[in-house]
Amino acid sequence: MSSTPYVASLRIYEPITAFPAADRLRWENLSIESDTREDEQALALRRLISPESPALRPDGVHLLELDGIRYISPWSTATRCWSALDDFKESLPSTVTPFFIPPALEEVITSGMENIEDRVPHILTETWMVPPRWLALFQPQERERGYRQEIAYSIARTTVAKAIERANHSHEVVLQSFGEGVVEQEIEELIEWLELFHPLSMVELDYGGLAHYLDGTLKSDGLAGIEDDGSIEDVIFSLAGLASGDGAIAGEGYERLVSRWRPVQALESAM
Repeated sequence: MSSTPYVASLRIYEPITAFPAADRLRWENLSIESDTREDEQALALRRLISPESPALRPDGVHLLELDGIRYISPWSTATRCWSALDDFKESLPSTVTPFFIPPALEEVITSGMENIEDRVPHILTETWMVPPRWLALFQPQERERGYRQEIAYSIARTTVAKAIERANHSHEVVLQSFGEGVVEQEIEELIEWLELFHPLSMVELDYGGLAHYLDGTLKSDGLAGIEDDGSIEDVIFSLAGLASGDGAIAGEGYERLVSRWRPVQALESAM
């Protein structure tokens, strides 16, 4: 079971040639067999017990090799911690946040951040759900799923060029159907993030530990499990309905998606 079973990730893998020479030298001999996902999550749990500045130690990476090319997805730990802290502080009055994050802990988290030049993370995460805008980046044939050591997994992967094209299509459809708003802005922000990376990059959606929970809820409904997940298909179906002006089709696809993930999200309050 994954160390952080409730997190899904959207990762950018850039060709190793896109990175500075010093980083290439450090990463080119890493074993592709390393379980970097588990390593990243285990480090995050250790930091809960013994906080340390993520900017003051060498960061890890996820590795991918396709057609003889090595791709790298840095964990971007310092950037993600800094961003999460910033978002949390903005969500609450300044007089309240010290009760959740003492100044001493905030100082540990942010220590060394002034030396971090690139504050754009290669990895986005969501807890207890997979956002529809992420699913819209992929086609069903780009998805791989099944079981590893009897634990369910689901990973979809495509080129960043295809992901941007599909995200632009989603944005256009949503904008025409609903106008400007939160959903349209979230898709626009996703496009801006994708466009920051090397044009030959790969984009990967990893359900992470959520695949295990989704597998269980699907089986409880009498289905085969993770192999019966049709979330990507539902988003495509819903967008097609919106594009054609058929609200009934759009609603049908969206309802299937929400109904599939609702039992998984309900587990958050049960933990």
